[in-house]
Amino acid sequence: MESKKLTTGKVESKAIHRYARITPQKARRVAKLIVGKDAGTATVMLKFMPYRGAKLVNKILRSAMANAEQKEAAEPEKMKLVNVFVDQGPMMRRMMPRAMGRANIIKKKTSHITVVLSE
Repeated sequence: MESKKLTTGKVESKAIHRYARITPQKARRVAKLIVGKDAGTATVMLKFMPYRGAKLVNKILRSAMANAEQKEAAEPEKMKLVNVFVDQGPMMRRMMPRAMGRANIIKKKTSHITVVLSE
């Protein structure tokens, strides 16, 4: 008996940037603006945004587009951004010396940014 593969017809491509040195709040601000847009439109939008997170998200988006091209799934420029989500990564803790031998802890936040493209 032959086994049949069930295909939904939707081709997905994704890219993940883990331990990105940006706070999740700052990265989410950019991610919210591009969800649902075409990949080509989103890259142009990100290129002209004044936020630092836009540069990181643009790099991940281009990586997801390259993954789609590698799979020969569809035309990467016309694929839609189905999901762009930013999760919090581990915090790096640094010490800052203070007066009288004390110290303050500085928490440097990281994030995991995921971009999912679909036809």
